[in-house]
Amino acid sequence: MSAPTEQRPARRRPVAEGGRVPWSMLTAYGLLGLPMAAQQLPLYVFLPPFYAQDLGVGLAAVGAALLGARLWDMVTDPLVGWLSDRTGGRFGRRKPWILAGTPLLLVSIWYLFVPPEGAGWLHLMVWTMVAYLGGTLLVLAHQAWGAELSPDYHERSRIAMSRELFAVIGTVATVLLLMATGGDTSAVMLWIAWAFTLSLPLTVGLAVWRVPDTQFAQRRSTFNLRRGLQLLAGNRPFRRLIGAYFLNGVANGVPASLFLLYIGHVLKPEQEAWQAFLLLAYFLSAVVAVPLWLKLSYRFGKDRTWIVSIAWACLVFVWVPFLGEGDVWWFLAITILSGLSLGADQALPSAMQADVIDLDRLKSGRQRAGLYFALWGMANKLSLALAAGITFPLLELFGFDPQAETNTPSALFALAALYALLPVAFKLASIWSVAGYPIGPQTQARIQRLIQKRHFGRIGREP
Repeated sequence: MSAPTEQRPARRRPVAEGGRVPWSMLTAYGLLGLPMAAQQLPLYVFLPPFYAQDLGVGLAAVGAALLGARLWDMVTDPLVGWLSDRTGGRFGRRKPWILAGTPLLLVSIWYLFVPPEGAGWLHLMVWTMVAYLGGTLLVLAHQAWGAELSPDYHERSRIAMSRELFAVIGTVATVLLLMATGGDTSAVMLWIAWAFTLSLPLTVGLAVWRVPDTQFAQRRSTFNLRRGLQLLAGNRPFRRLIGAYFLNGVANGVPASLFLLYIGHVLKPEQEAWQAFLLLAYFLSAVVAVPLWLKLSYRFGKDRTWIVSIAWACLVFVWVPFLGEGDVWWFLAITILSGLSLGADQALPSAMQADVIDLDRLKSGRQRAGLYFALWGMANKLSLALAAGITFPLLELFGFDPQAETNTPSALFALAALYALLPVAFKLASIWSVAGYPIGPQTQARIQRLIQKRHFGRIGREP
């Protein structure tokens, strides 16, 4: 089958073609992940109880408002991804979306974190929708931009690791702020709003100035939405990867949903500061382990390294149900050891996603990283929603009461088992899903060669 005629090759190439992305450029790209991560912990964890309890909006009203915002978020993800892939021009295809999302996020964070007097459920829903939209514009464009910075299999791991490393550092900064304010939610929200307002424009400006936005030639063929969806559905490596990512996302979402309940009702530390200290230890261990996972991915490949990190987390976390009241130091050891896998868990699947996008580009003649990462984001959000949807009804079924000072031993064991064993089951399922993933360094290099040959019109047939 003859290859359709293509536009003249664009002048700008991926910045790492034939080499490594310079450290200065890599830092400018990854640094944007820091303020984005710093605002996510209060946005998703502190905001609901802040409005429900401190502002007196009520649990039911807050739940309904956030559900409406989340449904809006699910609609905007694929739309933004599809539109960003169609953006062109001298300024780039990803930078305009990052610049468009910045003011939306800055304004909405202030209205959400420092609300005016009398703010209710409608205020929460409207400004959360604006914040979700701004976050979608920024995050999708940032992820797709990273996937397009280099065609090299291993360099993509380095790019994704830089983004996730700064994201973890941003989360650590939020936890430190929580500890410094003594757990005062209002104070944390105010400080995060100020820090976000100062840091986001600076990191966005640095990335826009320092990091090139690669242009891609697109086919002039009659490529329609139906054909695009057929190619997406037929992308077997993508199906396996997003399946594993979804299952692993559920596994990560379950302990995140139950963390405070597990600490407060099972371990019962003498001091409340343990909660923040455990979070800090978890994320710091992730930062320390990032170089190790990067080196392992160079030697064994991204898929195998990711599987090893998942298996390691299972091996460590499976001991949690054997802990009881006062076993805080043992849990600290488990927290540190399981936190080692976080860097690989966040960065390697994203780097693998860039490789399956190459396969789609080879077959479609179009660079659709925005759409692929939009589906990636939807899978992540669905996994978090499913994690909460599974755990809380099961806890209630086993008779656990979060308001009670004491629960029955069976209810507490159910809490510990759901907190630790259910994530292990989902992580093992994710290993099964990604095992035998077909795109390794040699396969990805071959795909890139075929793309380049077609791009410059040197072959006339489909592979």
